[in-house]
This record gives sequence, C-alpha cells and structure tokens, in this order.
Amino acid sequence: MITKRKPRHPGALIKRQYLEPLQMTNTQLADILGVSRKTVSEIVNEQAGVSPAMALRLARAFQTTPELWLNLQQKYDIWNAAQEFETLKEISPIYFID
Repeated sequence: MITKRKPRHPGALIKRQYLEPLQMTNTQLADILGVSRKTVSEIVNEQAGVSPAMALRLARAFQTTPELWLNLQQKYDIWNAAQEFETLKEISPIYFID
C-alpha cells in the first residue's frame, strides 16, 4: 500500500541522524566509506539513491543492516513513481479463477 505522506529519503536520515549529531562532514564520511565526497554529497542532498553496494558500506559504518538502507530507498522510489504514474488508476486487477 502506498502512503499519502512522502517517505524520507535515506540521505535525509544520514544527515539528521548521523552527520549532524556527530558533527561529521560529507568528506569525512566519504573517507570512512571509501567513496568520493561527491557520491556522499549527492545521497545526503537527495540527488542520488542508495545502491546495494552503498547500503553495505553504510550498514558497516553505522552498525545497521543493508536492508534498512535499501528498504528506505525502495519506499522512497515507489512513492515517487506512484505520484508520477497516474495511469495506474486505469489498470484493472486480474482475477484468477480456480
């Protein structure tokens, strides 16, 4: 079921739950993750999504699970796609008869 409220982008969570409280910069996080500052900046600024490889890096760094990051990304992506895809209303469900 798609909610009416827009889900939080994983980058917003990284920024508010980790970077700000730890007073950590994008550059510092990039160094820890072994990626470019630009990559971290794009995620934190909600210009890029979290890939499975990035989810593994974030999980290791923040002691979470990769599924956390991928689930956040998936919810965000599905919600955005549903907002842009008005023709969903025109699709009728298919019912199977046993």
